[in-house]
Amino acid sequence: MDNENKETMEQVRLRIVSVTDDLRMIQRELNCAAMQAPTDPELMEALAHQPEMESIQTLKSAVDQMRHFLWFYMQVVTSDSEMGEKFRQTVRQERRTPAVPDLQRQFKNATDAIMVRYMADSKFRKPN
Repeated sequence: MDNENKETMEQVRLRIVSVTDDLRMIQRELNCAAMQAPTDPELMEALAHQPEMESIQTLKSAVDQMRHFLWFYMQVVTSDSEMGEKFRQTVRQERRTPAVPDLQRQFKNATDAIMVRYMADSKFRKPN
Protein backbone atom coordinates (compact mmCIF):
# COMPACT_ATOMS: atom_id res chain seq x y z
CA MET A 1 0.00 0.00 0.00
CA ASP A 2 1.49 3.35 -0.98
CA ASN A 3 1.63 6.39 1.32
CA GLU A 4 -1.40 8.04 -0.26
CA ASN A 5 -3.55 4.96 0.40
CA LYS A 6 -2.21 4.69 3.96
CA GLU A 7 -3.11 8.34 4.62
CA THR A 8 -6.57 7.84 3.16
CA MET A 9 -7.18 4.75 5.29
CA GLU A 10 -5.96 6.59 8.38
CA GLN A 11 -8.42 9.40 7.64
CA VAL A 12 -11.21 6.86 7.25
CA ARG A 13 -10.21 5.19 10.52
CA LEU A 14 -10.30 8.54 12.36
CA ARG A 15 -13.71 9.35 10.89
CA ILE A 16 -15.01 5.94 11.97
CA VAL A 17 -13.85 6.62 15.52
CA SER A 18 -15.50 10.04 15.47
CA VAL A 19 -18.79 8.80 14.00
CA THR A 20 -18.88 5.88 16.44
CA ASP A 21 -18.45 8.27 19.37
CA ASP A 22 -21.19 10.54 17.96
CA LEU A 23 -23.57 7.59 17.55
CA ARG A 24 -22.96 6.49 21.13
CA MET A 25 -23.66 10.02 22.39
CA ILE A 26 -26.87 10.22 20.33
CA GLN A 27 -27.96 6.85 21.71
CA ARG A 28 -27.35 7.97 25.31
CA GLU A 29 -29.27 11.23 24.78
CA LEU A 30 -32.20 9.49 23.10
CA ASN A 31 -32.24 6.86 25.81
CA CYS A 32 -32.42 9.56 28.51
CA ALA A 33 -35.22 11.31 26.63
CA ALA A 34 -37.12 8.03 26.22
CA MET A 35 -36.80 7.29 29.94
CA GLN A 36 -38.03 10.76 30.92
CA ALA A 37 -40.83 11.01 28.36
CA PRO A 38 -43.43 8.78 30.09
CA THR A 39 -43.43 11.09 33.13
CA ASP A 40 -43.23 14.34 31.14
CA PRO A 41 -46.14 14.90 28.70
CA GLU A 42 -44.51 18.00 27.19
CA LEU A 43 -41.32 16.09 26.43
CA MET A 44 -43.35 13.22 24.97
CA GLU A 45 -45.16 15.65 22.69
CA ALA A 46 -41.90 17.35 21.65
CA LEU A 47 -40.27 14.01 20.83
CA ALA A 48 -43.22 12.97 18.67
CA HIS A 49 -43.22 16.11 16.48
CA GLN A 50 -42.68 15.62 12.77
CA PRO A 51 -39.18 17.19 12.44
CA GLU A 52 -37.80 15.06 15.28
CA MET A 53 -39.37 11.88 13.93
CA GLU A 54 -38.11 12.63 10.42
CA SER A 55 -34.56 13.11 11.65
CA ILE A 56 -34.76 9.86 13.65
CA GLN A 57 -36.10 8.02 10.59
CA THR A 58 -33.32 9.48 8.42
CA LEU A 59 -30.70 8.36 10.95
CA LYS A 60 -32.29 4.91 11.17
CA SER A 61 -32.22 4.53 7.38
CA ALA A 62 -28.58 5.63 7.17
CA VAL A 63 -27.56 3.26 9.98
CA ASP A 64 -29.48 0.37 8.38
CA GLN A 65 -27.84 1.04 5.03
CA MET A 66 -24.41 1.23 6.67
CA ARG A 67 -25.03 -2.07 8.50
CA HIS A 68 -25.81 -3.78 5.20
CA PHE A 69 -22.78 -2.27 3.54
CA LEU A 70 -20.47 -3.17 6.44
CA TRP A 71 -21.72 -6.75 6.39
CA PHE A 72 -20.93 -6.93 2.67
CA TYR A 73 -17.54 -5.25 3.18
CA MET A 74 -16.58 -7.67 5.95
CA GLN A 75 -17.62 -10.64 3.82
CA VAL A 76 -15.48 -9.49 0.92
CA VAL A 77 -12.45 -8.43 2.94
CA THR A 78 -12.30 -11.26 5.47
CA SER A 79 -14.10 -14.13 3.78
CA ASP A 80 -12.19 -17.20 2.76
CA SER A 81 -15.17 -18.24 0.69
CA GLU A 82 -14.97 -18.81 -3.04
CA MET A 83 -17.16 -15.74 -3.66
CA GLY A 84 -14.90 -13.50 -1.55
CA GLU A 85 -11.83 -14.75 -3.38
CA LYS A 86 -13.43 -14.22 -6.80
CA PHE A 87 -14.35 -10.69 -5.83
CA ARG A 88 -10.80 -9.94 -4.63
CA GLN A 89 -9.38 -11.40 -7.86
CA THR A 90 -11.71 -9.17 -9.85
CA VAL A 91 -10.52 -6.13 -7.91
CA ARG A 92 -6.86 -7.09 -8.46
CA GLN A 93 -7.51 -7.60 -12.18
CA GLU A 94 -9.17 -4.17 -12.42
CA ARG A 95 -6.02 -2.55 -11.02
CA ARG A 96 -3.95 -4.15 -13.78
CA THR A 97 -6.32 -3.53 -16.68
CA PRO A 98 -8.75 -0.74 -17.55
CA ALA A 99 -12.35 -1.31 -16.52
CA VAL A 100 -14.48 -3.04 -19.13
CA PRO A 101 -18.22 -3.84 -19.22
CA ASP A 102 -17.43 -7.50 -18.40
CA LEU A 103 -15.83 -6.37 -15.14
CA GLN A 104 -18.98 -4.44 -14.22
CA ARG A 105 -21.02 -7.58 -14.83
CA GLN A 106 -18.67 -9.59 -12.58
CA PHE A 107 -19.05 -7.05 -9.76
CA LYS A 108 -22.82 -7.10 -10.13
CA ASN A 109 -22.90 -10.91 -10.12
CA ALA A 110 -20.67 -11.09 -7.04
CA THR A 111 -22.76 -8.51 -5.21
CA ASP A 112 -26.02 -10.21 -6.19
CA ALA A 113 -24.77 -13.62 -5.06
CA ILE A 114 -23.62 -12.30 -1.70
CA MET A 115 -26.90 -10.48 -1.12
CA VAL A 116 -28.96 -13.57 -2.06
CA ARG A 117 -26.92 -15.66 0.39
CA TYR A 118 -27.38 -13.01 3.07
CA MET A 119 -31.14 -12.86 2.51
CA ALA A 120 -31.41 -16.66 2.66
CA ASP A 121 -29.31 -16.84 5.83
CA SER A 122 -31.21 -13.99 7.50
CA LYS A 123 -34.46 -15.98 7.49
CA PHE A 124 -32.94 -18.22 10.15
CA ARG A 125 -31.37 -15.47 12.27
CA LYS A 126 -32.84 -13.89 15.33
CA PRO A 127 -33.52 -10.14 14.84
CA ASN A 128 -31.23 -7.72 16.69
